[in-house]
Amino acid sequence: MKLFWRRFGVGSVVILVCAAFALKALLLVDATSLWSDELYSVGKSFQPSFRALLEMLRNDTHPPVYYTIVWLWGQSVGQNALTLRILSWLAYGLGGVVMVLQSGALAQAFGVLRGRTLSLAALLVFCSPFPVRFAIEGKSYAFLVLFVGLAWWWRRRLLQPAASRTAFVRDFLFYGFTVCLAALTHFYGLFLFAAAAVWDIWQQRWRLGGIAIVALVPALAWITYAAAYLFRDSTGGWLAQPDFALFEETLARALGPWPLPKLVLFVLLMLVLRRWGRLAGNDDEGHLLEAPRPALVAGSLLDLSGLIPSALMLLAVVAVSFLKPLAFSRYFVVLLPSVIPLLAVQLGGLQLNSIGRALALVVLTAFIALWWQQSYLGIQPGVSSVGDREQDNFRAISQFMAGKQERYGPRSRLLNLSDRMEVEAGRILESPSLWGDGDLLEKRLESSPLLSLIWLASSGPEQSMRRRLNPLMQRVETRGYECREDGPKLDYTGVMRCTLIKAPGG
Repeated sequence: MKLFWRRFGVGSVVILVCAAFALKALLLVDATSLWSDELYSVGKSFQPSFRALLEMLRNDTHPPVYYTIVWLWGQSVGQNALTLRILSWLAYGLGGVVMVLQSGALAQAFGVLRGRTLSLAALLVFCSPFPVRFAIEGKSYAFLVLFVGLAWWWRRRLLQPAASRTAFVRDFLFYGFTVCLAALTHFYGLFLFAAAAVWDIWQQRWRLGGIAIVALVPALAWITYAAAYLFRDSTGGWLAQPDFALFEETLARALGPWPLPKLVLFVLLMLVLRRWGRLAGNDDEGHLLEAPRPALVAGSLLDLSGLIPSALMLLAVVAVSFLKPLAFSRYFVVLLPSVIPLLAVQLGGLQLNSIGRALALVVLTAFIALWWQQSYLGIQPGVSSVGDREQDNFRAISQFMAGKQERYGPRSRLLNLSDRMEVEAGRILESPSLWGDGDLLEKRLESSPLLSLIWLASSGPEQSMRRRLNPLMQRVETRGYECREDGPKLDYTGVMRCTLIKAPGG
């Protein structure tokens, strides 16, 4: 029974835990409103034709692969919020499998117990906050992780002895193809594999560096195609220079709230294990299985996992960001396919006595229990104030304002896209009128006769939402209207009912 538990019990528990996390994410796929960036994904991807899609993306900050996939997916299964997020969930699952397999291959290459490494990798991939948070988000991050993970997989194979010439050519082509996909999914993919190419060339791996450079050409061509928009002074102007908050927020995305105390706990755990848990080098532990001899590899674990190129990219992006801000915490999800396999192999290689194993199990269980709640912050109603996602709740406004006319808002495009998704979901009927922006409101106020009732609305953090709404309210009130708050009493929603009291000059 003990041997059976060792062989099958732990693996079965890990599979059940990972499946529970993934299933919970899937069940929450439509629990919250699409936030602004997801609505932009709707506006960009759910176009009537592929040509229209390319024209739309010419005035956007992202390359085309993700939006092309969403467009093809939408043409096949329907263009709605549910299908948008389920597509990311599928990429989250596939990317997770790739990273787990990569961890197992690295463990085998370096003589680390493979079963333990696979279990740790699976828990990190499917249960930790960073991947779960983007598992059901209509953005490119889950696909970015998938393509980067595949690229590191093929690069590792190229750095190990090939079984045959045919296998080498296959791995070589697949590496170039996945690098191309990653670079055309997000520009951080371009930055990452530019760093990988530089590193491999520095190590005199001419073919490996060369294929990466060739694979980046389509992304560079896309930058040329969209250069008029990408190089405007206002593009990316909302990004700030790097500071400690960027570091802390990135850690929080990876570990959940209060990341620094968790890091301190981890360091203390390692110190305790080194003192009483008998770490690596304890060959006298008779209960340990003999690790296989490492296979011949052409690089260190840091190199084979992709962590060295990832670290070079990170340093370069942060350094450049002091001149032209590029760094943003959610973008660093691109590091997961190198960091997770490396952590899994390092932790899987720890040789622990009974005290060390018990302590490690307690700490791991505590982390999993915390992640069960913390991974879903912002995407599960009841965990945060209203289950908001990135401090937006356009869905509530669409549902409250359904059927009303003379509706205006500073984020009118997003409100119209939200209405479209709510109509597709069958939660509201198609509205008789679209949302108008400030310019349209001004024209309407200049016409005669004046309307008896005007609605103003927006969604977002309280301060920025009021800052956007106030100019529209001032325009309306100078024409004899009185505006009062109305609508759903929820965070991140603002609806103003403006009633005509006295016409100017009346």
